[in-house]
Amino acid sequence: MTHPTLIRRERTARPLLLDLFCCAGGAGTGYRRAGFDVVGVDIAPRPNYPFAFVRADALEYLSDVIASGEIERFAFVHSSPPCQDKCNLTVGTNRSKGWGGTHVDLVPPTRVLLEAAGLPYVIEQPNGRAEIRKDVWLCGEMFSLGVLRHRNFELGHWTTPQPAHPKHRGRVRGWRHGEFFDGPYVAPYGNGGGKPTVPELQAAMGITWTDVREELTEAIPPAFSHWLGTQFLTGVRTGVAA
Repeated sequence: MTHPTLIRRERTARPLLLDLFCCAGGAGTGYRRAGFDVVGVDIAPRPNYPFAFVRADALEYLSDVIASGEIERFAFVHSSPPCQDKCNLTVGTNRSKGWGGTHVDLVPPTRVLLEAAGLPYVIEQPNGRAEIRKDVWLCGEMFSLGVLRHRNFELGHWTTPQPAHPKHRGRVRGWRHGEFFDGPYVAPYGNGGGKPTVPELQAAMGITWTDVREELTEAIPPAFSHWLGTQFLTGVRTGVAA
């Protein structure tokens, strides 16, 4: 199936990356900085997404481009399936408030389609019980950011070494059990309890093109995907990406 909303480009030297469940483009921006052209797909309208964008169900879109052969236009796929089903931040809340059955784990069907596509890929998830291989995990302190935002990455059809994890410089700012703690990091989720303002969150995450709190709290810092994309492209150039 050809998707008319997909902005087609003339062939360039930059490989094309498919950014599934793209939200506002935290991951896409990092990959762009690493050397990719980027096409994002999300089921919700994302007017702040800074690159070519297709509004569609990500898994239906991926299935369609595999069936049509359009997948051959892409060199790499990044995916960030919604994590509410098994994320540490929501599992306890879901259990206590009776929400445990309201979220669907999209990681398994995402992996099945990514394997069918046959391209190098990434599945990104937060800490929690989502069943992905933690081939690489990244932390904001690795990039001198104002957030920790630990994230796990399953790498399909390519590998890269795990970078060293420097010691955290202190605590995450905010209230814990009635006591306020200051520190060099802000919490990139929720409201209240000493959570950052939107400008503080933008600065801490390295994201300037959206001021929508929901989009900021769902994003990964572009520094993470910049590192991943650079590692992959360096491996391709040296013949060690697979």
